[in-house]
Amino acid sequence: MKKSYTHVLQRIDAIAEKIYRDLQKSEIPSIGLPSRTKNNILFDEKLNVWKYGSNQVERTAKSLDGAYMLLRTMYMTDFIKEMIKTNKSSTLRELYYISEGWNLAKFHSQNESNLLAEDLEVITKLLREDFKLRPEEDGARVIGNIVIEEVTRNNTKKKIHCQDDVGDSGYSIPYNVEPEKISFKNVDVDFIIAIETGGMFDRLVENHFDENFRALLVHLKGQPARSTRRFIKRLNEEKNLPVVVFTDCDPWSFRIYASVAYGAIKTAHISEYLATPSAQFLGVTPSDIENYDLPTDALTKEDIKSLKSELTDPRFQDSFWKHEINLQLKLGKKSEQQALAKYGLDYVTDTYLPEKLSELGMVKN
Repeated sequence: MKKSYTHVLQRIDAIAEKIYRDLQKSEIPSIGLPSRTKNNILFDEKLNVWKYGSNQVERTAKSLDGAYMLLRTMYMTDFIKEMIKTNKSSTLRELYYISEGWNLAKFHSQNESNLLAEDLEVITKLLREDFKLRPEEDGARVIGNIVIEEVTRNNTKKKIHCQDDVGDSGYSIPYNVEPEKISFKNVDVDFIIAIETGGMFDRLVENHFDENFRALLVHLKGQPARSTRRFIKRLNEEKNLPVVVFTDCDPWSFRIYASVAYGAIKTAHISEYLATPSAQFLGVTPSDIENYDLPTDALTKEDIKSLKSELTDPRFQDSFWKHEINLQLKLGKKSEQQALAKYGLDYVTDTYLPEKLSELGMVKN
């Protein structure tokens, strides 16, 4: 079924109409949107996720930079409308280069164009996928006893068993994981374990952790793509699968967990779409550094600054995170998932993970 973009065009047109009305009234054109900082995220008890609060910022033509930003906004909305009308799509990288032809409205960096695309999501309450904008990267890799039915590029449906029909790299999550693209036909696993690093994902695959513990392994590829987070959330909600997140022990890895469980700050406007609030942090924790006597590296100045920032982040205010972050600052150390190899290649699958999962009540040790 062809997707209707009528509501997308209406909301995009509303932005131009607002600026036009300002000009008609001889007022300085402006656009308002929520402040996208950690100081403006609040817990939504109904949705059970972190969302933007009431603090607003105004994009206005009072300054030259502000005027340029509004000009870029008009060019970008026009570009989006043209893609919708011609049934084309663009990557975020292509969007950045296309702006080279926008004269004074061209972007100085891709970060600028990415942020404006996110601003448009916030203003319109739509997703960049509705704008026919794609990320450069797809989602990550998956291995486990589930069957996924995916609509192919030829518009046919193909069933893929994520153990029998894939190689060691697993099933690759596409950038679109909505029901019109993929559906879950058979799910015979007990929980999802989301893994930060490719090396640890490959270790669990080689050691048959997915088979031995009835687990679905998902490689996050560091900070997970939207499609990966959405894939995890759909499985959690539709198949009632518990989720645990297994990362390195450093402040950046804690934020990886937060993006899966609580929602990332820059995408707080769509947290209910991406976040899995019931996801639990498995490790590696600062306590593990002590309890398992893990090899470590010293915290950098940037690590220390980030840990202190997390102590004031609303998403890290429960007793667990307060204790672990303060402990890490006290230790002055960080560690990696692969540090568990100190005890041998099988230790992580034979000892560490079973002990951790047993503590969470997910397996019997």
